[in-house]
Amino acid sequence: MDSKYFFTAAMDIPANKEQLFNEVYDEEHIPYLSEVPGVLSIARFTSQPLRMVIGGEEKEIVIQDQPKHTAIYEIESPEILTSAGWSEAVDKGRWATEVRDHTFNRRHVLLRKS
Repeated sequence: MDSKYFFTAAMDIPANKEQLFNEVYDEEHIPYLSEVPGVLSIARFTSQPLRMVIGGEEKEIVIQDQPKHTAIYEIESPEILTSAGWSEAVDKGRWATEVRDHTFNRRHVLLRKS
């Protein structure tokens, strides 16, 4: 992990819109945002059940209301997120017209490497 900044976008989507969400995110949203200068990489993840050992004891870790879907964007600087390129790309394609309004429990986080 060489980059200094990471941006995460996490959200849920109703089950009846999940196929559309995945299709648009993978085939349109990520490619459009990948073209923005300063966006170095993008990866998508889905939350999974977590069991781990802490202090010698196996525990189930549950975070209340954790969104199912998370995308992690590796970016050069926070200014990328307010750039004209980002503004145009984030509203391009079916994301803005067919998907965004169906998302909920959204969380956006900017992380800086220590």
